[in-house]
Amino acid sequence: MYCAQSCRQRAYERRTSVHRGGLPEDAVVLSAAELADLQDRLFQLRCAAEDVVTAVDDATDPTDVRKLAHQVVQVAAELERLR
Repeated sequence: MYCAQSCRQRAYERRTSVHRGGLPEDAVVLSAAELADLQDRLFQLRCAAEDVVTAVDDATDPTDVRKLAHQVVQVAAELERLR
């Protein structure tokens, strides 16, 4: 169901452009800027996780490790929201 004929038309145009481009029906296309942003956020997540590992290896106070772990969760939650 579509809210209007124009929405139905846009959906048709998207489907046909995907087929013409040789992409699978469930393909997701990102601009170069969107890809760079996603890569930056993945890098932030990896760095946050590495900070936790370093803190554990250095026998850091559990309260500080917990704070770092919360940062990992926060960065991962932000990453889940594709912009």
